[in-house]
This record gives sequence, C-alpha cells and structure tokens, in this order.
Amino acid sequence: MKIDKNKVVSLTYRLTETDANGTLIEEVDAKQPFVFLFGSGNLIPGFETNVNNLKVGDNFAFNVAAADAYGEYDLQGVVNLPISIFHNEGVLDSEVCKVGNIVPMRNDQGQQFNGVIKAINPAEVTMDFNHPLAGKNLHFEGSVVDVREATAEELQHGHFHPQGAHEDSCGCGCE
Repeated sequence: MKIDKNKVVSLTYRLTETDANGTLIEEVDAKQPFVFLFGSGNLIPGFETNVNNLKVGDNFAFNVAAADAYGEYDLQGVVNLPISIFHNEGVLDSEVCKVGNIVPMRNDQGQQFNGVIKAINPAEVTMDFNHPLAGKNLHFEGSVVDVREATAEELQHGHFHPQGAHEDSCGCGCE
C-alpha cells in the first residue's frame, strides 16, 4: 500500500540541519516510530511532498528548504513585552522569567504561542515567538515501517489514534 491521503503512516527518520552531515535535531527509531495521518495538514509541506507515494520498506533521504518547513526566520516574531507581564502579586516570577526559558503566552484572541526569553531588562522582556526550526533547512532520512487505511474515527478527528485509544483516552482532546 502506498502513502497517500487518509492513510496512517509509520516511519523512522533521522532529522539533521542542512544535510546528512548536519547537526542532529531528532531521531525516531522503529521501537517508537513516528505515526501520522497523511494529508490531514498536520505536517510540514515539504515533508508530506517527499514521502507521498512511498510504500512499506522504502527508504528516503531528502532536503526541505526552510520556506517549506517552519518558514523563514521573521524578525517581527521578536517582541519586547512589559516586564510586568511576568509579575506574580507585584513581584517578578524569577522561576519563569529566565533567559532561555520557553514560556506559553496568549494573544488578545486567546491563541497560545510559545516564546523563548532572549533578554531581560528592568522595563522589558525580549521574546522570540519564531518556531525553533524557523529559518533552517532540514534533511530527513529514514524508512517507511507501515501504511494502513485510517479508521472512520481517525478521519473524523483528523489525526492518528493509537489502537484502542478512545476506550480510555488518547489524550488528544477528542472524545
């Protein structure tokens, strides 16, 4: 069976920056493969394009340009926020407000974004809301472990469910 829309795909991969010899970002092995519903819009476009039509046992190696991965690095994603946002009962929360910390924040529409604290001064905190892999060209290599038809429930929910997940809960927020 080939990978295409509405198939549940399991694969292993090694993700590095730029090319096969680049800095290792992530490695997924056969013990805990990466499993996803193909064509549901949950993957970076360059990844889906390159694994489309592969079948079980196929190996792959491809590059994905930053624009087709997590996008180019956007300087407008770096913002200065009033330090008072990080106060708890009038005192700076020094456990949260540390350079390098990833802090979940919400915009005025309630959308959640993770930001990395880049700098702290007496009046402001500089945060970077770009994805950590924004601006980076990526290299994937791996193999296809399994391809199967998605269940009606997976199609309805738009993502893969581990076998028997909804007998208890898969933790995905769907019921």
